[in-house]
Amino acid sequence: MSIRIRYFASLRDRLERDADQLEVDEPLAVGEVWQRLNPDLPLPPQTLAALNHEYAGLDAPVRDGDELAFFPPVTGG
Repeated sequence: MSIRIRYFASLRDRLERDADQLEVDEPLAVGEVWQRLNPDLPLPPQTLAALNHEYAGLDAPVRDGDELAFFPPVTGG
């Protein structure tokens, strides 16, 4: 199973990369993908996830070929 993961804004800066490609044999949820790729960094509070351009919860299943994005909440003013 191949999953493309993208990071945006301050997450990209903090991780010092903008994307990952993850190859796994077992099904994973959104939150598990973060843990697998960033084992020493808990998911920052209020981080949003999008699975194939749709908001997704941390328990949403990720499937082969999916694109998963993590980004901080957007603020404006």
